[in-house]
Amino acid sequence: MKGIVIRGNFIPKLSSLVINVSAITLWPFIFVRSSLANNERLLRHEQIHIKQYNELVVIGFLVIYICDWIRGLVKYKNAQDAYYMIRFEQEAREFESTSGYLSDRKYYAWTKYKI
Repeated sequence: MKGIVIRGNFIPKLSSLVINVSAITLWPFIFVRSSLANNERLLRHEQIHIKQYNELVVIGFLVIYICDWIRGLVKYKNAQDAYYMIRFEQEAREFESTSGYLSDRKYYAWTKYKI
């Protein structure tokens, strides 16, 4: 599953109250700002999150994501830096421009990253 893409939704705008968000994945949906609805790199980034959600049965992804963000917030004392250091985000950013990554991705690939 690559996720159900919903374009032009208010959710990315609402999420931007904390940090600037172009898209957000809330399994199984990918909410994308309409101006970026056809951005392949952005969609691939979010589809990597769908894979992460799937391998952690949704709830595991959410728990680890929040724990990583809190640990990053304590360590970096900055919400944006904490977000960038979430292990799931590091993997998605590294491979968002790699077209074959979704089919070649190894399970639990995000575990190699450090907060």
